[in-house]
Amino acid sequence: MSWAPKGLSRLPLSLAMICVGLGAGIFSFDFLSFNPDPRTWDTLTERLTELVVIISLMGAGLKLDRPVSWKGWQPTWRLLAIAMPLTVAATAWLGVAGLGFSLAMALLLGAAMAPTDPVLASDVQTGPPGSGEDNEVRFNLTAEAGLNDALAFPFVNLAILVSMAGAAAWAGEGLGEWLAVDVGWKLLAGGGMGWAVGKAMGWLFFHAHRRGLSRHADGLVAIGATFIAYAATEVVHGYGFLAVFVCALTIRASEREDDFHEEMHDFAEQIERLLMMLVLVLFGGALANGLLDALTWTDVGIGLAILFIVRPVFGYLALIGTPLLRRDKVLLAYLGIRGLGSVYYVAYALNHGQFGDSERLWAITGFIILTSIVVHGVTATPLMALIERLGGRSLQGEAAPANPPPKDEQLG
Repeated sequence: MSWAPKGLSRLPLSLAMICVGLGAGIFSFDFLSFNPDPRTWDTLTERLTELVVIISLMGAGLKLDRPVSWKGWQPTWRLLAIAMPLTVAATAWLGVAGLGFSLAMALLLGAAMAPTDPVLASDVQTGPPGSGEDNEVRFNLTAEAGLNDALAFPFVNLAILVSMAGAAAWAGEGLGEWLAVDVGWKLLAGGGMGWAVGKAMGWLFFHAHRRGLSRHADGLVAIGATFIAYAATEVVHGYGFLAVFVCALTIRASEREDDFHEEMHDFAEQIERLLMMLVLVLFGGALANGLLDALTWTDVGIGLAILFIVRPVFGYLALIGTPLLRRDKVLLAYLGIRGLGSVYYVAYALNHGQFGDSERLWAITGFIILTSIVVHGVTATPLMALIERLGGRSLQGEAAPANPPPKDEQLG
């Protein structure tokens, strides 16, 4: 986990691919009697993926150097407000019309596949705090992944409600309750609690006792801040994923130049990588033990369409009108990596709703995640290297790197 990211940094491979392959190899033989199938270990799957996602969200928030603003975050807002709901709707339609799923299960598929993953997207995210590795593609992929995991929750809860009450029964009073509670209150509570905990932590780290406690603390407090923000938000029935990311952004804004941000980020990233390796090795074992057995050729076609047509098309459409270069729009639309967040949402919904048989749902989810790990893992590194060689401009008006390539060598 320490050496592989450095050794793979210039290769068209990712750490996730290595972990999945390792798990598939280990569990293909009879060395272990344990079968890491998420359909068997549903509660453990939910809790383990929940843990790795919230720690990843803390690391993602701490690494963002750019302050939150309407202009500087414009592509992110568009991806969240336009591309994500359209992706949910299109995927749900494919689930009903193409896969024959019930409305509830199709909504769950759409909600689980819409958000990009903050855990597996490290190769395309910004660098550590203050590193300056934050071109438009890296920045917006990081910011989107930090927020859309929380914004997928209303759609997951909608799928659960439909599974419990049925579409006809739910469409009356259930719609108003969903809008008021799952969309309104839980988003507000998540953002508010994240901001409050972040402000308190920022004061404690950087301003208490004149200079704050950052000079006495170590990176372990990043995990403490993660759990405090998450737990406090769960108590008031808000979205903890949103709270953790907002908490990290607020801590970062408290004192942007302090080196303690990098220490917290590095520790959170180390814990995230360890947990990611564990989960992906188990995912590889689940693949080796039949997770994809229920997959049909129709499922394969729909899965590829979700990954390489639905997200890229709606992602690009959402970015029309922004001052991004065309190549940046294409990459932002294409690099919608799916991963452990999708596993969490499927496990969470199945544990709280009544969806019936979920064999094909797990199979198509596993297939999409595996395909994303392989295809995005192979292409992300060379594509990001190409973008960084070509240079570009940011939405904050920063100049392009010196000596940019001739126009006929640029992609847009």
